[in-house]
Amino acid sequence: MEDGAAFNGLSCSWPTTLHTMASRGIILLTGGAGFIGSHIAVEVAAAGWTPVLLDNFCTSERSVVDRLGELMGMPVRCIEADIRHEGAMRAAFGSTAVHAVIHLAGLKAVGESVEKPELYHDNNVRGTEVLLAAMDEVGVRRMVFSSSCTVYGTPQRLPIDESHPLSAINPYGQTKLDIEHMLDRWVDAGPDRHVCSLRYFNPVGAHASALIGESPLGIPNNLMPFVVMVARGELPELGVFGGDWPTHDGTGVRDYIHVVDLARGHVAALDQLDSMHHERINLGTGMGASVLDVVHAFERMNGAKVPYAIRPRRAGDAAAAYADPSLAERRLGWRAQLGLDDMVRDAWSFAQRQG
Repeated sequence: MEDGAAFNGLSCSWPTTLHTMASRGIILLTGGAGFIGSHIAVEVAAAGWTPVLLDNFCTSERSVVDRLGELMGMPVRCIEADIRHEGAMRAAFGSTAVHAVIHLAGLKAVGESVEKPELYHDNNVRGTEVLLAAMDEVGVRRMVFSSSCTVYGTPQRLPIDESHPLSAINPYGQTKLDIEHMLDRWVDAGPDRHVCSLRYFNPVGAHASALIGESPLGIPNNLMPFVVMVARGELPELGVFGGDWPTHDGTGVRDYIHVVDLARGHVAALDQLDSMHHERINLGTGMGASVLDVVHAFERMNGAKVPYAIRPRRAGDAAAAYADPSLAERRLGWRAQLGLDDMVRDAWSFAQRQG
């Protein structure tokens, strides 16, 4: 979210009778129109909750709201607001009875965070403080927080479980750690408060309908959008940073997780939330895929060429990073179901639909 964004009220209408149709309650999704938030909204609705989106659209598109309505077969309520705006947050919670918050709103570009650390602290950390204060005013005491594997820093052992040492190596990762610590204090400060911080690994893919997916504004920060841009001819080749890592093909290995699996992990966390104080849980597949694994799977599944060039390693990169997701299975009854072929197929289908 950016400085100066303000509360603009409801961006779309929603019949008041729809509130009574929710069998389980209303879930407020901050950053709900984004790549991950939009997919969570679909899964939340499928599980019997009513999603309400809150977004300032600084890194997402307003058309997502209409596409979600088409996908769900019903209008979707969206509040256009910045989580740092105290009056906007009070108005948002005053307009609906919220059962729980899924907190995704935040800036997330690692490189930008190095250039603008104060902006990232203001948006991510101070924004969360404002959000929690608004929740306290109306007695909302449940949150699922969008954390990140960046809190682990450079891997000291593999796979990475939740007991791995914490060492954020960039301002973005530090904001996630700061918020996790803030949430520790929040749950200790009052009765009957429940938080689950989900530490994501590398979300990719798109919904099978191709109605929603990853549409980064400006220069992408993740591998898959670059692969798509090369396949579409928008870039001449994919730059692969390092071909001499100690991995099976020399390129960096990461834990890629289908965004739909990730979204379903949030529903699983909602279902277990009342049994938690504040728990941290990894969401990943437990399997690493290299950059070239992704490229070759993309070419095989989609019949599209992805030329690439090996370039020097980047400072701060690691040879490999992948999750131990066993706690998610034990605690949430969740495990990833979709593989790399599904991820590259759905990402390409979404990209083709966008034209």
